[in-house]
Amino acid sequence: MKAEDRQEFFRRMQVINPHPKTELEYQSTFELLIAVILSAQATDVSVNLATRRLYKVANTPQAMLDLGEDGLKNYIKTIGLFNSKARNVIATCKILLEKHAGVVPSQRAALEALPGVGRKTANVILNTAFGQPTMAVDTHILRVANRTGLALGKTPQIIERKLLKSIPGEYLLDAHHWLILHGRYTCKARSPDCPECIVRDLCRTGKQKGF
Repeated sequence: MKAEDRQEFFRRMQVINPHPKTELEYQSTFELLIAVILSAQATDVSVNLATRRLYKVANTPQAMLDLGEDGLKNYIKTIGLFNSKARNVIATCKILLEKHAGVVPSQRAALEALPGVGRKTANVILNTAFGQPTMAVDTHILRVANRTGLALGKTPQIIERKLLKSIPGEYLLDAHHWLILHGRYTCKARSPDCPECIVRDLCRTGKQKGF
């Protein structure tokens, strides 16, 4: 995609959604961290349904630890991979208490040292909670980047690197959310809604379809 098209792409995204946000529900950085860990291979809707109940009884590392792994499973059993996620959440809470005084760290290395936290999860936390211009490449962003021509590549690492390098600086902080939401609601995997897409004339695939 040409530089001027890329600029226009994100200008339009900003116009229709000036302050994009994650659809995960949270009231603290700790709640966000747990929600993102739970969201792996699960929908935000399913995670929100579980955490609405969970956070009423445990929304701090100590309270989560007191709940215990089996207790936690009772609240998240509707989410995929709940057994391993419960194990990771409890282990993460122990580390937060032992090494970080119960506070979610703002450094990538410390975040990625937490069980259940990989690069993508760390990027979400760094961006959403700490305002860092990161790019958490999920299946939506991978698809949107390749379809539109914003960035071409087969792996999240390649797409992340290319997007961070090519997205205009003034849009970089919010670009992660815009691309996820665009992929979730417009540029869908099986039935992209090209006629209603606000960037179809800038998109590589849109141009091929004659928009």
